[in-house]
Amino acid sequence: MPHRIVSWTKEALARLGARPLLAAAGRYVAKLAEIGTHGYRPDVRRRLMILNMIAYLVGITTAVYALQQTSLDYEKYKPVIWINAALVWLAVVVPLAHRLSEIAGALIILASEYAALYLFTMYLGSSAGIHLQYFVVAAATFVVLGLERLRLIVPLVLIALLLHLASWFQFPPSRALIAAEPDVLNSLYVQAAITTVGLIAASVYYAFRLAENAKAETDNLLRNILPDPVVERLKARPAEIIADSFEDASILFADISGFVALAHRLGAERTVGLLNAIVTEFDRLAEAHGVEKIKTIGDAYMVAAGIPEPASDHLERLATMALDMQRVMAGVREREKVDLAIRIGMASGPVMAGVIGRKKFTYDVWGDAVNLASRLEGLSTPGRILLCPRCKDRLAPRFMFESRGVVEIKGVGAQETWFLVGRS
Repeated sequence: MPHRIVSWTKEALARLGARPLLAAAGRYVAKLAEIGTHGYRPDVRRRLMILNMIAYLVGITTAVYALQQTSLDYEKYKPVIWINAALVWLAVVVPLAHRLSEIAGALIILASEYAALYLFTMYLGSSAGIHLQYFVVAAATFVVLGLERLRLIVPLVLIALLLHLASWFQFPPSRALIAAEPDVLNSLYVQAAITTVGLIAASVYYAFRLAENAKAETDNLLRNILPDPVVERLKARPAEIIADSFEDASILFADISGFVALAHRLGAERTVGLLNAIVTEFDRLAEAHGVEKIKTIGDAYMVAAGIPEPASDHLERLATMALDMQRVMAGVREREKVDLAIRIGMASGPVMAGVIGRKKFTYDVWGDAVNLASRLEGLSTPGRILLCPRCKDRLAPRFMFESRGVVEIKGVGAQETWFLVGRS
């Protein structure tokens, strides 16, 4: 039944055109939250917007309390009503105080609440439960001032505790300046308890939400820089050096031929846009084929397969990706009307891999296979994929090849090499 009521309510609101109204209300609330926050850096601005919303809530709830007390007996509750009126005025001033300092509004709302809660307890007595809200103020101090101001926050929290205790011991019901009816006191206590529990829960939720968001952002950033298994190892043992040896892996180097000359004609904006489009497509292929992008250097692109997790078909994965990379470049040439092609070199064998650096760290690969793949890329021709003999032997008969003949490879010597043509 509740589900049907919710559905009927949504349908009724939709028929009444409530969605545009809600959207307009959301935009209006966002504008109110932004008052006085312009010119601050994003994290400060976000905190000031939260403070503005707290100030508006304080103003609205305080105005409701003042109206309730006015309807009961204005003459009797006049001091409390005027204190509430002052709180409403101060809450309205908070967004404007941001022009003075990023903490001016926070100090106004905290000081006014500290004083007002003490005065309310003095007039109505501790049985009204208003002094419970000092716990809310203490929790809100962290939100409105930010954790970077602990030297200011700790004394303010201690003051809130002292004022709570002073209110309790100094103003028992017998010493209240206003002899409020029991029903009024009970109502005030219930309101104070609900406000205290609700706002403390909201503050804790906000704190955990910020922590979870920060954790998720950091995790996503790490996973964009490092392989997933390496990220998990770093999270589990941050101080541990990440260094591994792999008995068998495959390395691919690719370089865009003619890109430098083309860049001079295209200009910076179109050059970066074109290179970004190409690399984005290569990244998509790397993910689709289950291989690991190592890095890009200018218009050069490096990929590895079989690391950081070994795979029996690593060479086949990388060969298939190399062929797809050539197809991507053919599409770019046709679509952008540019004369570009990529040279690719591939080799396989033992490698080492690990995370290097403390700032702007990276996951990199070293070994004879890395050097050989780099040399083969330099010896390849635009639009072709050059392989070492080991790659050719292991990929046959699933792929087709064309002999490049014997070439002199720096650091290796004379060696027969092969162009990868396609799948058999």
